[in-house]
Amino acid sequence: MRILLLTQWFDPEPTFKGLAFAEALQNAGHQVEVITGFPNYPGGKVYPGYKIKWRQKENINGIKITRVFLFPSHDDSSIKRVINYLSFAMSACLYGLFSVKKIDVIYAYHPPITVGLAAAILGLIRHIPFLLDVQDLWPDTLRATGMINKSYLLSIVGKICQWIYHRTKHIVVLSPGFRRLLIGRQVPAAKIDVIYNWANEKLLFSYSKVDLDKLGMRDRFNVIFAGNIGKAQALDSVLLAAKKVENINNKIQFVFIGNGIEVNRLKGLVQDQQIKNVIFLPQMQMNEVGSLLQAADILLVHLKNDPLFEITIPSKTQAYLAIGRPILMAVKGDAADLITQAKSGYCVEPENVDSITKAILEMATLPPEVLNQMGANGKDFYHKNLSLNIGVGKFLKIFASMVNNS
Repeated sequence: MRILLLTQWFDPEPTFKGLAFAEALQNAGHQVEVITGFPNYPGGKVYPGYKIKWRQKENINGIKITRVFLFPSHDDSSIKRVINYLSFAMSACLYGLFSVKKIDVIYAYHPPITVGLAAAILGLIRHIPFLLDVQDLWPDTLRATGMINKSYLLSIVGKICQWIYHRTKHIVVLSPGFRRLLIGRQVPAAKIDVIYNWANEKLLFSYSKVDLDKLGMRDRFNVIFAGNIGKAQALDSVLLAAKKVENINNKIQFVFIGNGIEVNRLKGLVQDQQIKNVIFLPQMQMNEVGSLLQAADILLVHLKNDPLFEITIPSKTQAYLAIGRPILMAVKGDAADLITQAKSGYCVEPENVDSITKAILEMATLPPEVLNQMGANGKDFYHKNLSLNIGVGKFLKIFASMVNNS
């Protein structure tokens, strides 16, 4: 098959359906082409070595990658974010219509939904079936994060989503809850499959040694949160829990790794509250992050206490499971169910300072062999149910069915 991957975010940006996915499809004997943007996520700044232009072509291990124009932005300005999304969608659509040779199937990665809109237009005009991989439910996420609050705008976005769901040949979602919700929105059940995300295994397991002494992590019980630090993560309550923990067990330390629009505000909160057991580390390459995750005593997942997030599985969950360390899951619903099934850690109520504090203090008193067994359980569960090979096999079956029935 000739497969077009249409995604606004691609390596070197952090993404789970990026180069590793493309290479796995190619290694299975298929021709893969990628249309993406110039890397600027999550900071909104163009990565070193890249410069915004109308088009830039790359070839990595035989995979043709075309980067098209976009307006780089990922701050808290809704207008700039909309321009970012629409500029990529328009560029990708124009390039796909006039410059991409014959393809059999389009894979579109959502968010943002504008990528799905570009895929729908391409598929309609060029008569190509497309699959929509729904990683975020819009307009629900826009409402939950406060990016858009006006009801009429949310209604417009909802109607666009419904049109795209109607146009797509197949939909893949990251959790059972997503599937239930879309079925409730009149999307045919036969059109939707659940394929769990996987970790970036190649980089995650290519450990690059880091100096724990230099980072201030040696001889501490480290609770690590790694990833985007934005409004959806709602980390204020974690910082307040850290302050309570500090008064009881000063060996416990909270380590936040990553960038995002909330970093500076949270650093200010730490300073104002005089919280001394918290450190912030900048965004790192995945192989460096892998080394730190491996050194963690607890890996933390936390999202805002919102019904939307009860049906999502934060992408860091898979990396945490794969690395084989105990997990504190502060997300309700499907994500908590996954940790319970894997027997890989504790689940607590998000944004509940007392619940988070109690769980961390309790986990810190567990024997090392108990914590290690939790990690081993998670790693085993990942390889049996969530790995790259498992996921790619499922995608290829769907792609083949789409092409045969188009």
